[in-house]
Amino acid sequence: MANHKGLYKRGNVWWIRYAGLDGRTRFESSRSTSFKAAQALLIQRKKDIQEGKAPIPIKRIANHTFRELAEQYIQWAQRQKAFKKKKAVIGLLLEVFGNTPLRHFNTRLLEEYQSKLLSDGKAPATANRRLATIKHMFTKAVDWEMVEDEPLKKVRRVKLLTENNRRLRYLSKEETQALVNACQKHLRPIVVCAVNTGMRKGEILSLRWDMVDLRHGFILLSVTKNGERREIPINRTLREALQGLVRHIDSPYVFTNDKGQRFDNVVRSFKSACKRAGITDFKFHDLRHTFASQLVMAGIDITTIKELLGHKTLTMTLRYAHLAPSHKVKAVEMLENALTDQPTIQKLYNLGDSK
Repeated sequence: MANHKGLYKRGNVWWIRYAGLDGRTRFESSRSTSFKAAQALLIQRKKDIQEGKAPIPIKRIANHTFRELAEQYIQWAQRQKAFKKKKAVIGLLLEVFGNTPLRHFNTRLLEEYQSKLLSDGKAPATANRRLATIKHMFTKAVDWEMVEDEPLKKVRRVKLLTENNRRLRYLSKEETQALVNACQKHLRPIVVCAVNTGMRKGEILSLRWDMVDLRHGFILLSVTKNGERREIPINRTLREALQGLVRHIDSPYVFTNDKGQRFDNVVRSFKSACKRAGITDFKFHDLRHTFASQLVMAGIDITTIKELLGHKTLTMTLRYAHLAPSHKVKAVEMLENALTDQPTIQKLYNLGDSK
């Protein structure tokens, strides 16, 4: 069916027709449903002919599946720091999209997947991590010529969900001590480290002795989540816990089992400790919240806490600011002290005497 001179459709795809260098009519698919894209291709082909150039044929791309892309992507992703987590996410995606052709991916398919995750009780953050992985996989798929641009455009149109990152569960001093007391022998120093440093679980379990300087009292994290090195002071409680650990000659790691093997995870033992301590709705990562929250309530400034936690910006750290409402009162009092000759408390005494 003819639509415009040199342009016509086959199904939903636009084709172009033009005279080649030898004068013969050439027929070529634009591989696009866009009229403008086909028109631009036709103009380019006619220009090439006028300049005496032989048109470069469009390279045919095989109909690859998501599984084939995943295999290539996993090999490439080994260079990334969070490879294990990303590999696990891809494994979950393969269960859903394994044999789906890459050309079948579109906005609707992925929005339905988002809705399914939410209906299954997954958090928006979980859905976003999976979608972000899919988007990057398709970016690489285009780079590797495993799919055309059109599916990538449709995938990119899917918007991330609004995340509720305001969950802030932390322990009181009494609860913290109860949890430490309820920990098994191998878990106790790990929890003590988390509470007294604010380090992430991965940072703690991968901690090596060459990163611990007991003499000068600090832990040096050279590779962190945000890619920047971080120095964390060692207080007396943590020093005593570290000094009580047995060092294994054949293992560089700080927290190990009796055979010198590092712990990959402590989820089960941590849940058991929380149960014994009577603590509910509490995850290991919340020990990091406990560290920050207790510092704020002790009057430590937000900027210092930001540096200790290793946040790149104050945005994440400011979630703890509401725990220290007194800092605003102190700020106003300091201003008043600077503007008057008498401290605020003295003015209150004088006011009382005048009555």
